[in-house]
Amino acid sequence: MDKDEIDLQRIPPEAPWGPHTDSAFHGVEFLPEDLGEALNKTAMRVNEKYSSLPAEEKGIHIINIRAIEDIGYIQRESTLLNSLCQDPDANCKHGLYFRDGKRKVDYILVYHYKKSSVSKTLTRRIHHNDSSARSIKQDHQLPGKGGHLDVGESELHMDYHEDDKRFRREEYEGNLMEAGLELERDEDTKIHGVGFVKIHAPWNVLCREAEFLKLKMPTKKVYQINQAHGLLKKINSVIQKITDPIQPKVAEHKPETVKRLSYPFSREKQHLFDLSDKESFFDSKTRSTIVYEILKRTTCTKAKYSMGITSLLANGVYSAAYPLHDGDYEGENVELNDRKLLCEEWASYGVFYKYQPIDLVRKYFGEKIGLYFAWLGVYTQMLIPASIVGVIVFLYGCATVDENIPSMEMCDERNNITMCPLCDNTCSYWKMSSSCATARASHLFDNPATVFFSVFMALWAATFMEHWKRKQMRLNYRWDLTGFEEEEEAVKAHPRAEYEAKVLEKSLRKEYIHKKTDKEKLTWKDRFPAYFTNFVGIIFMIGLTFAIVFGVIIYRISTAAALALSSTPSGRSSVRVTVTATAVIINLVVIIILDEVYGCIARWLTQIEVPKTDKSFEERLIFKAFLLKFVNAYTPIFYVAFFKGRFVGRPGDYVYIFHSFRMEECAPGGCLMELCIQLSIIMLGKQLIQNNLFEIGIPKMKKLIRYIKLKRRRSLDHEEHLKKKQRYEVDYNLEPFAGLTPEYMEMIIQFGFVTLFVASFPLAPLFALLNNIIEIRLDAKKFVTELRRPVAVRAKDIGIWYNILRGVGKLAVIINAFVISFTSDFIPRLVYLYMYSENGTMHGFVNHTLSSFNVSDFQGGTAPNEPMELGYVVQICRYKDYREPPWSENKYEISKDFWAVLAARLAFVIVFQNLVMFMSDFVDWIIPDIPKDISQQIHKEKVLMVEVFMKEEQGKLQMLETWKDKDMKKGENCNNHSPKLSRSQSGSMSSCHSYHIDV
Repeated sequence: MDKDEIDLQRIPPEAPWGPHTDSAFHGVEFLPEDLGEALNKTAMRVNEKYSSLPAEEKGIHIINIRAIEDIGYIQRESTLLNSLCQDPDANCKHGLYFRDGKRKVDYILVYHYKKSSVSKTLTRRIHHNDSSARSIKQDHQLPGKGGHLDVGESELHMDYHEDDKRFRREEYEGNLMEAGLELERDEDTKIHGVGFVKIHAPWNVLCREAEFLKLKMPTKKVYQINQAHGLLKKINSVIQKITDPIQPKVAEHKPETVKRLSYPFSREKQHLFDLSDKESFFDSKTRSTIVYEILKRTTCTKAKYSMGITSLLANGVYSAAYPLHDGDYEGENVELNDRKLLCEEWASYGVFYKYQPIDLVRKYFGEKIGLYFAWLGVYTQMLIPASIVGVIVFLYGCATVDENIPSMEMCDERNNITMCPLCDNTCSYWKMSSSCATARASHLFDNPATVFFSVFMALWAATFMEHWKRKQMRLNYRWDLTGFEEEEEAVKAHPRAEYEAKVLEKSLRKEYIHKKTDKEKLTWKDRFPAYFTNFVGIIFMIGLTFAIVFGVIIYRISTAAALALSSTPSGRSSVRVTVTATAVIINLVVIIILDEVYGCIARWLTQIEVPKTDKSFEERLIFKAFLLKFVNAYTPIFYVAFFKGRFVGRPGDYVYIFHSFRMEECAPGGCLMELCIQLSIIMLGKQLIQNNLFEIGIPKMKKLIRYIKLKRRRSLDHEEHLKKKQRYEVDYNLEPFAGLTPEYMEMIIQFGFVTLFVASFPLAPLFALLNNIIEIRLDAKKFVTELRRPVAVRAKDIGIWYNILRGVGKLAVIINAFVISFTSDFIPRLVYLYMYSENGTMHGFVNHTLSSFNVSDFQGGTAPNEPMELGYVVQICRYKDYREPPWSENKYEISKDFWAVLAARLAFVIVFQNLVMFMSDFVDWIIPDIPKDISQQIHKEKVLMVEVFMKEEQGKLQMLETWKDKDMKKGENCNNHSPKLSRSQSGSMSSCHSYHIDV
């Protein structure tokens, strides 16, 4: 026991000095009758629900004494407590158990309170026997006997709002006690002004709630899992031996040959379940889930509105509510627990090459978080073949760059192709050979292999989705989630606290006006202002994104014109690279900032809608956040891919913005290279800065700020400073769990980068793979060490995210078809090769794609200021377009070649889209959603369960028949007796008829 604690164990309830408490001291339960008048205004009764001893010992009260030193009750603690030998913190395993060391803490409620100056010192918890109590009372008389305690009125007077919160807490905790939970309060903590309510669910409550929630629990029945035979068994054995070094060293990850039959828990059928160890039958995850369901269901009704735990947290009655972690994860003398095991075998960068212990993750965090990490693992595994093929495509481009005839023609200075100016006045004529490097780099990503890679990635996306569905079914079987739909809908249909408060407010308003109390609900009329705000808000945010992209376009155009005025040739030659790089960086910074802003706005827009259920709230939030973040991330890329260079006009008739800025043009090699730069910088920048640095830096920064605040508020008492923190105090300092939406969102956006524009950046899967290897361990470390333990939530799939993934996969087919057809030069090359080439080669392709312009046709004031910069007089310049030459009758009109190429492009989009969609659907159809072995095992479980119940019924019938036979035999024996019986015999005879059957 701690040296500042005394034990007064046996205080008989009939003691002459009954317990008194003072709300001003927040749990002070020590005042005898002599001090009753001094603190009469704030006196309250001792609440037995905070007793730290078992309920069977009716005569035991736990008396928390505060400020003993201040009022002179104990002059020196060490003189009184040195004889006590047991450490109470060790007894309760530093906060994992109640102070009796027997009842486990399943949940924690945290609240803030204010102390008066009299009670600034920390609480002393006192437990001792009767004789010790009497001796202490005799040796250390309480001060103020027969007098008045010198405490100011202002110090005893509590703020109205604090009193209101305290009354609500008392009512809520009383209702929790009525629901069967056991509570224990602790305000004797290192965190000044913060109190903790420890909650324990006894066995009968766990059984009741498990039956109500229809939790599937393992029965005594064990059956053999079907194993592979023949060649398949040998292959599995070889694979198991090869992959053994990369398997996590946890018991839950080992392959099982037998499985326990599971059945929804029922108190009437407890004999079916293995209850040999009741302490471990319900694990910590299940216990906290059960307590959380009770917390959600329990309300305090004496306030103006009925308030559940969500409303109590939102109104500051409680500041936090969370289950506890299993223990410490680092240290030499730390006992092995699931958290420590997860930290060593999962949340460490040193095990990045290993599989994840998904079953242990599910056991500790629940099915919903387990499914997220399982999905992330499957996605990362599937990126390996995509990365390999992407690297091969990139290497093919590198190997064939010197054989690419169009880029060779562009780099050949002997062709002497003079290009028209890129801007008015300040820009001069330039040689096509000056863009040689860009043309050669474009071939790395714009080659025939990229078309194959686009088809491959579309099929890869379909295969990934099917593979995940099969993996999901295996997990559902392993985690006993088959047939979960009914329970899931029943749990998720519980109305949210905000919805109930809004309905109550509406009913009170109608009752005040119409004097009637019909059952109300929110209609579309009630939500119309919120719907209108949502529509206007989303349109405004999308418009804001477009406006920012447009602003970046203006920046690019104006910067290019300004850099063209450079006096040095090197400055003028690097204009395009400089403008592209700086513009992309600006886009990246804007995207990262708006991502955070849009996340907050999406949550606010969802909150004002007041959805009825948590599931509805989550789905609406995900839809809004995904829509806004999708537009934010991909709008700059869409501009480069499909709009840049399309609305330029022609020399002598350019399209202007604000009558002064010319629209941007693509490089002679096309816009694909610029699209690749834009995609790679935004993707890598988001992953590096937003997904990794933010996830590491922000939680650590918040943790540091909380630590500094707590250090300032902490008492200067040296002994208290050295005291080890309780588990619930340590967890309180961790970051609250904010849901899985941000984790899924960043991965879905990354999935879009990998699939939507993969034709322009074949290395995207490789960079995504490298990021995800780090991301898995980073998220794992965050969940294990940085976050409070989340409440385990049952789920059998990843919800709306699967539909979003399917939608992105379908959209990727269409976008890649347009990228290949309109952004790259793949279709113009095919048209030239099969329609216009004289020798069946690509020689002359560059000249075919360029049109001619007579410099005398420039509009006034748009011709170059330095026409002789190249050293000769230019009469004809070239520009990239399909138009008639100046010597034609219809000069500068669109030529028939343009329409031929356009028709080929549209035909390619239609053929590519339908072909790839058909192949994807074929893959979807040919791969069954449920693996055959899992389907057989599920069927086997159903048959075994029927057999178990049939045997049970047969056993009951046999027992009933046996008892009936015994009864009949006993009746016959009684009837065979002589009718003339003595009094004593008649008494024994009556016992024959008193026999009864109890089945």
